[in-house]
Amino acid sequence: MAYTLHRLAAGSYDLLLNEQVIGSFVRNISASGNPKSWRVELLEDLSPEQRPEPFTNAKHTFKTFNAAWKWLGNPEVTQDLNGRSAAADLKPVRAQLRRA
Repeated sequence: MAYTLHRLAAGSYDLLLNEQVIGSFVRNISASGNPKSWRVELLEDLSPEQRPEPFTNAKHTFKTFNAAWKWLGNPEVTQDLNGRSAAADLKPVRAQLRRA
Protein backbone atom coordinates (compact mmCIF):
# COMPACT_ATOMS: atom_id res chain seq x y z
CA MET A 1 0.00 0.00 0.00
CA ALA A 2 1.29 3.41 -0.94
CA TYR A 3 0.40 6.06 1.61
CA THR A 4 1.14 9.75 1.03
CA LEU A 5 0.91 12.63 3.50
CA HIS A 6 -0.20 15.93 1.97
CA ARG A 7 0.66 18.87 4.21
CA LEU A 8 -2.26 21.24 4.83
CA ALA A 9 -0.65 23.40 7.53
CA ALA A 10 1.98 22.98 10.24
CA GLY A 11 1.10 19.80 12.08
CA SER A 12 -1.81 18.88 9.80
CA TYR A 13 -1.83 16.42 6.90
CA ASP A 14 -4.31 14.60 4.72
CA LEU A 15 -3.59 10.88 4.64
CA LEU A 16 -3.89 9.49 1.12
CA LEU A 17 -3.94 5.88 0.01
CA ASN A 18 -3.54 5.33 -3.72
CA GLU A 19 -4.19 9.06 -4.28
CA GLN A 20 -7.50 9.04 -2.34
CA VAL A 21 -7.91 10.91 0.95
CA ILE A 22 -8.77 8.30 3.57
CA GLY A 23 -7.80 10.02 6.79
CA SER A 24 -5.86 12.62 8.71
CA PHE A 25 -2.45 12.85 10.35
CA VAL A 26 -2.43 15.67 12.91
CA ARG A 27 -0.48 17.00 15.87
CA ASN A 28 -2.42 17.14 19.14
CA ILE A 29 -1.80 20.26 21.19
CA SER A 30 -2.32 20.46 24.96
CA ALA A 31 -4.53 23.10 26.58
CA SER A 32 -1.37 25.07 27.39
CA GLY A 33 -0.39 25.10 23.70
CA ASN A 34 2.40 22.52 23.85
CA PRO A 35 2.69 19.70 21.29
CA LYS A 36 1.39 16.54 22.95
CA SER A 37 1.20 13.71 20.41
CA TRP A 38 0.35 12.81 16.81
CA ARG A 39 -2.91 11.17 15.75
CA VAL A 40 -3.54 9.14 12.60
CA GLU A 41 -7.24 8.66 11.97
CA LEU A 42 -9.40 7.20 9.22
CA LEU A 43 -12.23 9.39 7.91
CA GLU A 44 -14.66 6.50 8.20
CA ASP A 45 -14.96 4.03 11.06
CA LEU A 46 -14.62 0.94 8.87
CA SER A 47 -15.10 -2.61 10.08
CA PRO A 48 -11.84 -4.35 11.00
CA GLU A 49 -11.73 -6.35 7.77
CA GLN A 50 -12.22 -3.18 5.66
CA ARG A 51 -9.47 -1.13 7.33
CA PRO A 52 -6.26 -0.75 5.36
CA GLU A 53 -3.05 -2.04 6.93
CA PRO A 54 -1.68 -1.22 9.48
CA PHE A 55 -4.92 0.13 11.02
CA THR A 56 -6.34 -2.09 13.75
CA ASN A 57 -8.60 0.77 14.95
CA ALA A 58 -9.97 3.87 13.24
CA LYS A 59 -7.64 6.06 15.33
CA HIS A 60 -4.05 5.61 16.51
CA THR A 61 -1.98 7.98 18.66
CA PHE A 62 1.82 8.29 18.71
CA LYS A 63 4.27 10.26 20.84
CA THR A 64 6.19 11.61 17.83
CA PHE A 65 5.75 12.44 14.15
CA ASN A 66 8.53 9.97 13.42
CA ALA A 67 6.76 7.08 15.18
CA ALA A 68 3.51 7.69 13.28
CA TRP A 69 5.35 8.19 9.98
CA LYS A 70 7.26 4.92 10.40
CA TRP A 71 4.07 3.07 11.41
CA LEU A 72 2.56 4.10 8.06
CA GLY A 73 5.59 2.73 6.23
CA ASN A 74 7.55 5.99 5.76
CA PRO A 75 5.14 7.60 3.29
CA GLU A 76 6.13 10.37 0.92
CA VAL A 77 5.32 13.81 2.34
CA THR A 78 4.16 16.42 -0.16
CA GLN A 79 3.96 20.19 0.19
CA ASP A 80 0.85 22.17 0.90
CA LEU A 81 -0.96 24.02 -1.88
CA ASN A 82 0.92 27.25 -1.09
CA GLY A 83 4.26 25.60 -1.78
CA ARG A 84 5.46 25.49 1.84
CA SER A 85 7.48 22.40 2.59
CA ALA A 86 6.90 20.01 5.43
CA ALA A 87 10.50 20.49 6.58
CA ALA A 88 9.61 21.60 10.12
CA ASP A 89 7.69 18.41 10.86
CA LEU A 90 10.26 16.26 9.04
CA LYS A 91 13.42 17.51 10.79
CA PRO A 92 13.27 14.79 13.49
CA VAL A 93 12.70 12.14 10.82
CA ARG A 94 15.64 13.28 8.68
CA ALA A 95 17.94 13.45 11.69
CA GLN A 96 17.07 9.91 12.70
CA LEU A 97 17.53 8.60 9.14
CA ARG A 98 21.01 10.12 9.01
CA ARG A 99 21.92 8.27 12.23
CA ALA A 100 20.64 4.95 10.90
